[in-house]
Amino acid sequence: MSIRAVIFDYGEVLCTPDPDAWHNLLTLTGLDAAAFERFYWEDRRDYDLGILDARGYWTHFATRVGLVFGPVQLAALIENDVLLWTHLSEPMLAWAAALQKTGMATAILSNMVPEVLRCMRQEFAWLRHFSQLTWSCELGMVKPDPAIYLYTCEKLGVDPAEALFLDDKPGNVRGAEQAGLRALQFTCIEQLRPDLATRGWLQNVPQPGADEVSLPA
Repeated sequence: MSIRAVIFDYGEVLCTPDPDAWHNLLTLTGLDAAAFERFYWEDRRDYDLGILDARGYWTHFATRVGLVFGPVQLAALIENDVLLWTHLSEPMLAWAAALQKTGMATAILSNMVPEVLRCMRQEFAWLRHFSQLTWSCELGMVKPDPAIYLYTCEKLGVDPAEALFLDDKPGNVRGAEQAGLRALQFTCIEQLRPDLATRGWLQNVPQPGADEVSLPA
């Protein structure tokens, strides 16, 4: 069965965390990188599900680390959290655009918080080129729940076995495989090309990192 759709995770696949925003978050909280990252992800699932809003998420974060954030600090945390996840990977977006030009169906399936999504919709006109956009905060489902992969395939009109899913997190890749999709763990675009070649996937379409692809408008 041939691949008819490519489904991309967003964070650390189509975007790369912005180093300046990361530094600002560490400065605002006074935590070292390891401690910040540990507490950052503890309540992220509820934020991705839309159970917590931005204020609730950062209030939970503060409680866990024994801090109190005032209104100015809270606003800065929210702003930099959005900036962290809106620093794009131009090579990966260019490859997605090249696939779209061949008629390949493409989708984004992302655990996503409302504030980042709001900014993306305002700033990223290229989102309209994707056949399907699946955001966890709007569905109340998160990866690796099999239902969110099956929902995306249904919206694309493809069988799960006809879809290739790319994600940087191993657990999300396993979730996709359990739902019947083909899946690869994404590390970098340089590795993606040989990973596809090894499996014989997508060899008759533009390849990731090819010189001829360009960033979508």
